[in-house]
Amino acid sequence: MEIVQIVGLGLVATTLTLIVREQKPIFAFLLAAFTGIYLFLMLIGKIDGVINVLEELANRSGIPSIYLSTILKIIGIAYIAEFGAQIVKDAGQESMASKIEFAGKVLILVMAVPIIRVIVDTVMNLLPSGG
Repeated sequence: MEIVQIVGLGLVATTLTLIVREQKPIFAFLLAAFTGIYLFLMLIGKIDGVINVLEELANRSGIPSIYLSTILKIIGIAYIAEFGAQIVKDAGQESMASKIEFAGKVLILVMAVPIIRVIVDTVMNLLPSGG
């Protein structure tokens, strides 16, 4: 029941943050940020397991590994951008958080272009040529 540990840690950190925020706002922010980082690091092992299963499925289905690695990078960009934006929002910097989210979206688009190109080429090859 790892979720119980995660929620418990989150509740304790939230309570401590609320108590500390009155006297030392910077320490409250650091506590929240380090708790978030700790939770993220706890989950990396789980993410690694999912990646291994996806790689095995891709190998068995014959999907070129470049597509899977690109999709995994896109997912990673999305998670990291969201995580960073949430930490910045906790610090009260909504404007900077939106810029981080925007940068994440642009990077996802850049990473997706090669896959979009392959999909369009495949569709174009399936269509009967007009003429």
